[in-house]
Amino acid sequence: MNPFAYAIPIGLGVVFLILCFGIYTLFRGGDFSRSWSNKAMRFRVIAQFVVILILVGAMLWSRSQHG
Repeated sequence: MNPFAYAIPIGLGVVFLILCFGIYTLFRGGDFSRSWSNKAMRFRVIAQFVVILILVGAMLWSRSQHG
């Protein structure tokens, strides 16, 4: 059983949802935008970093299974 079979799609979904929320906050404007748009994009960058780490882990795990 590949432990990354669920982690990768879930991680990508989280990044997508955070990106959508960030874009929504940019277009909404006002106080809400000022307080949340920058935070949302920071969370997106962190989530992308985590997904990249998961992808690297998946590649290393796949190599260890085949080699």
